[in-house]
Amino acid sequence: SLVLREGEMVVITGDSGCGKSTVLRCVLGFVPTFDGRIFVGGEKINADSIWKLRMRMAYVSQEPQLGIERVRDVLERPFRYRANAALRFSLARVSELFEQLLLPRDLLDKEMTVLSGGEKQRVAIVAALLLGRDILLLDEATSALDKSARAEVVNLLSAEPGLTVLAAAHDAEDLPLSGEVVLLPGGSRG
Repeated sequence: SLVLREGEMVVITGDSGCGKSTVLRCVLGFVPTFDGRIFVGGEKINADSIWKLRMRMAYVSQEPQLGIERVRDVLERPFRYRANAALRFSLARVSELFEQLLLPRDLLDKEMTVLSGGEKQRVAIVAALLLGRDILLLDEATSALDKSARAEVVNLLSAEPGLTVLAAAHDAEDLPLSGEVVLLPGGSRG
């Protein structure tokens, strides 16, 4: 059992194959049958509620699949979706987030294909934060970052008011958030 309250940050850790990513997939409603129940804001995740509940969440994977366009286009794309029609893209917010995550502003005009793994991960985090969701799910989302860039991600997430973070990391030191660390048993070394 795990309970996250609004604004809390929890890291799920454990060996490869222990189920860290599966926990996040369950929260997103991508695993239709499992033993147990998941509630978000007091509402049970099921086929009737999942689409509404996903509107409260943003997800960043270890290897973000963001496309091949320019970074600016990738960041603007979600704001063209009907589900995000009430949201507005803010270049000022992008600049602020880029600065906090040690990304150069000229990166906006580069194609995604030329970015390093760490740059892609930080761009994906920026994209998630731009949506203003109150729950952020991170699946090994800082694995390609050096220690200083990782620290900036932690500082940024800690400063986001009301943001609840559930992160999967191979090692809790990969993402030293201020909250609880949950060690999942099982899996295999490597």
